[in-house]
Amino acid sequence: MIQAKSPDIVPAPLATARGTVTLRQRALRGLLGHKVALVGLGFLVLMILSMLLAPILAPHDPLAQDVTRRLRPPFWESGGSFENILGTDQFGRDILSRLIHGARVSLAIGFGCTIVTSVVGVALGMIAGLRPRIGDVIMRIADAQIAFPYLVLAIAIVAVTGPGIQNLVLILSIFGWVQFARLVRADVMAVKEKEYVEAARAIGASDLRIALQHVLPNVLSPVIVVWTFMLAQIIIVESSLSFLGFGVPPPTPSWGSMLSDGRVYLDTAWWLGTFPGLAIMLTVLSVNLLGDALRDILDPRFRP
Repeated sequence: MIQAKSPDIVPAPLATARGTVTLRQRALRGLLGHKVALVGLGFLVLMILSMLLAPILAPHDPLAQDVTRRLRPPFWESGGSFENILGTDQFGRDILSRLIHGARVSLAIGFGCTIVTSVVGVALGMIAGLRPRIGDVIMRIADAQIAFPYLVLAIAIVAVTGPGIQNLVLILSIFGWVQFARLVRADVMAVKEKEYVEAARAIGASDLRIALQHVLPNVLSPVIVVWTFMLAQIIIVESSLSFLGFGVPPPTPSWGSMLSDGRVYLDTAWWLGTFPGLAIMLTVLSVNLLGDALRDILDPRFRP
């Protein structure tokens, strides 16, 4: 099971559409006044732009090999050159270009899986909270899934289905929904006893209408925060699988596979593993900083 950082968040009453707007306004104002969050958000935006504009920003073809330039160091070291700012790998491929294109893989999988898991998890959590009998079945499935060693099971599935972006997204999505479902179910069971929900039920509102208009706005705050931490965790898991050889197949660049290539040359070509490791660390750190800030802003216990 993917274990995201577990923020303890109390949902605020946001039962109306106007309250939802207030949530967005509060988050925006809070982020603008949170310097550390702005640093994390700025770096994350930079990575997203790198992902979207990789063909334009990359100075070289990330797959182009040139053995005459293999293991060329970064430009500031002896033997380096501005033609390959961060150096080259064992096949003469440009490190900077591969980092930029690797962001497309790591971030695309991270965002794709997090979106899928959050949508599935929130939907199942809502059903589990509003329909206790069905909820018991969903929670038992979640408990059984948690009991399996996630990384080992993911490796076993990849070994059968084969590596690839589609398989990675599927595998990570299958196991990521539990965190959202358990969180949303707990919040829904607390919110559905509120007077405004009972009043809506008394006038004949359907479960779907109650869920969308009265319950969902109240669970958005914790879901948004967990979403950011889940994004960071999925990036780490994808990089781990690629590092072990069960991720995106070569020669497609990914940060995890680049880190794996660099471990053989740690003594002679430190830049092969250092730069992809820094990319993973800074991206995950920026997402976690953003998540911490959102927790402080959206959790009513942290508000003045």
